[in-house]
Amino acid sequence: MSDDSEYRVRLVVLGGGGVGKSAIVKRFLSNTFSEKHKPTVEDLHYKEFDFGTMTLKVDLLDTAGDLQFPAMRRLSIANAQAFLIVYSIDNISSVGIMKQCFEEIREQRADFQEIPVIFVGNKSDLSSEKREVPKEDVAEWIFCDLPRLRTKLMECSAKDNVNIKELFKGFLHLAKIPLLTETGLRRRSSAHIPGGKSKLLNTLSPHVEMPEGAEGQRSKPRSRSLIRRSSKKTSSKLKDNPSSEPDDCTVS
Repeated sequence: MSDDSEYRVRLVVLGGGGVGKSAIVKRFLSNTFSEKHKPTVEDLHYKEFDFGTMTLKVDLLDTAGDLQFPAMRRLSIANAQAFLIVYSIDNISSVGIMKQCFEEIREQRADFQEIPVIFVGNKSDLSSEKREVPKEDVAEWIFCDLPRLRTKLMECSAKDNVNIKELFKGFLHLAKIPLLTETGLRRRSSAHIPGGKSKLLNTLSPHVEMPEGAEGQRSKPRSRSLIRRSSKKTSSKLKDNPSSEPDDCTVS
């Protein structure tokens, strides 16, 4: 790798209103959090990282959560090189919107199976009594019902700053961007551009080999009874290792 190696990627954040998309972005960019919810129309942020012999430039597009701007959403999906799709663990209806967002990606992008996608359940700081969405149910949908994807499932808390750094680091692994050192990450510059107007470079190639264990494996079609049985296996795996995803849906 030469000293002037450079990657630039556009990461688009999708999801319903109030799930914490902007909170995740702000926690990642400036390590801040606000309890107040202000609806987003479209905000474009920029951040640059120095990895020593490689520079990573990220254009991070925070989209509207009310789905009232279909033309803007279609444009953001068309220009994205990676997706962060957010739901809230205390809102079952936000999972439906998450699924709708993914269906729009699948309809618009013929290369959707090659694009890094992270599904994330925000507000993991809430008590178990307030949880409406078990992680294993979302895992079953992603890894059993969907086609083979370059994907990862995580839970995070923008409020408590839990898994935020790991969330964005996951994109480096899914896109196979070389992360040289853990301590060599330095933010060189960052900016916020209201309205999402920016000139972007499409230098990140999606045609790269997946790291072992980074995506779910799709098995042959099976009956719903087997899928229900597989959720028990998924649940057991997640309890043993909450940060990992199931590798397949095969019931032994």
